Amino acid sequence: MAARISYDEVEIGTELPARSFPVTRADLVRYAGASGDFNPIHWNEKFAKEVGLPDVIAHGMFTMAEAGRVVTDWVGDPGAVAEYGVRFTRPVVVPDDDTGAVIEVTAKVAAKDDEHRTVRVDLVVKSEGKKVLGMSRAVVRLA
Repeated sequence: MAARISYDEVEIGTELPARSFPVTRADLVRYAGASGDFNPIHWNEKFAKEVGLPDVIAHGMFTMAEAGRVVTDWVGDPGAVAEYGVRFTRPVVVPDDDTGAVIEVTAKVAAKDDEHRTVRVDLVVKSEGKKVLGMSRAVVRLA
């Protein structure tokens, strides 16, 4: 699979399509099974509150992965992502209702490197209007 975006057609300031990702408790249970992370803060409301959290929270890596989908969907080839990193700044609280939570992601090209034909994409990741990931950046290699 090759990146569907060409280096020459991307400019600094190019905005990637914004996305919203719903998160339910069922999603957290499925992620726990896939990742092996069965920490009770991700599924047991009583335990989460006993350790000082407002409620069950999404796995940090789940949140990071959902945000990263904005970049991989845009470029068309997950293998084009050379680097991806974030800081976990605030948890995504997932209530036990029919709605759950929503992770909202916007992103734009912040820098270009002509020598390596890469672009740096900066992401803004929020839930309930508050930033949940900081320093969220991906470096994407383009042809």
